[in-house]
Amino acid sequence: MERQNITLSLPKSLLKKAKTIAVMEGRSLSDLLKITLEEKIKQDTGYLSAKNRQISLMEKGFNLGTEGRFSINREELHERR
Repeated sequence: MERQNITLSLPKSLLKKAKTIAVMEGRSLSDLLKITLEEKIKQDTGYLSAKNRQISLMEKGFNLGTEGRFSINREELHERR
């Protein structure tokens, strides 16, 4: 995998906490940031994938076993007894 260095500007307090977490997990700060970004990207792409899948299903429609016909008309449906 090709890598590219970047410059990142973070508040000192956030950087200190991130370094502490990295040390507690036995990772480098770079590795911690990489893993965190990968998780965020998986969440976002997973959501979009699921959303698109559901929209496709809605557009296709569902087989309710009626074959497009209704066995009751509107008047019968709303008839008061």
